[in-house]
Amino acid sequence: MGTVFSFDVRHEPSEVLRDALATAVALLHRVDEVFSTYRADSPVSRLGRGEITLAGCPGEVAEVLALCDEAASVSSGYFTSTPGGRLDPSGMVKGWAVERASAVLREAGATRHSVNGGGDVRVSGEPEPGRPWRVGVAHPLRPGALATVVSGRDLAVATSGTAERGPHIIDPHAGAPATALASVTVVAGTLTRADAMATAAFAMGEGAREWAERLPGLEVFAITASGATWWTGGFPRYGLTHPAQASNHVL
Repeated sequence: MGTVFSFDVRHEPSEVLRDALATAVALLHRVDEVFSTYRADSPVSRLGRGEITLAGCPGEVAEVLALCDEAASVSSGYFTSTPGGRLDPSGMVKGWAVERASAVLREAGATRHSVNGGGDVRVSGEPEPGRPWRVGVAHPLRPGALATVVSGRDLAVATSGTAERGPHIIDPHAGAPATALASVTVVAGTLTRADAMATAAFAMGEGAREWAERLPGLEVFAITASGATWWTGGFPRYGLTHPAQASNHVL
């Protein structure tokens, strides 16, 4: 998927755990093979070119495209599986894949872990009894600094922004990259939802705050292109709201 995935599992090594990790890693490789838009022979690439139908794709493709349609409906079309006019469900796939990998670990009894896919993180349980996970969010305008730190248990944190790839998220209504925001961090119950809603909020730009406030179970922290910050009403339950605090926060 063009990025790095990592696992942090807070359990004693065992054969069951090693098998679960191997299964989770294999799952991520399969997702890349099926959904990669960089592979000309992937089912998603072939579907986009009209060489095969949805019925000819692995079942996961229909599942992900249905989730994309749902995200598009919730976001008034700001999330789309066809940015720039071509099929590309990447805005959904990474979070969905991490969520599935996390589920593999939980089903094997590894309830205390985090899975990080390119900076989007799903945490389960606690790293240690009585201590929450802490997820640092890179500041898009200040290299080396953190914009905020999200703390919690059994939650997902996804960020969309310009820090790594510059302006690349398309506003489907304008047909051009969205530029009003520098980054959007979403906290939700699953990374499937957090990842898709972060993409939608970034594409939405100035209207994202009012939209996000209406969505249950979702909190947002955003940095505008000018460096100003805003957050939804419930975000302080999870994270620091002042970037200066985060820049000195030790994870």
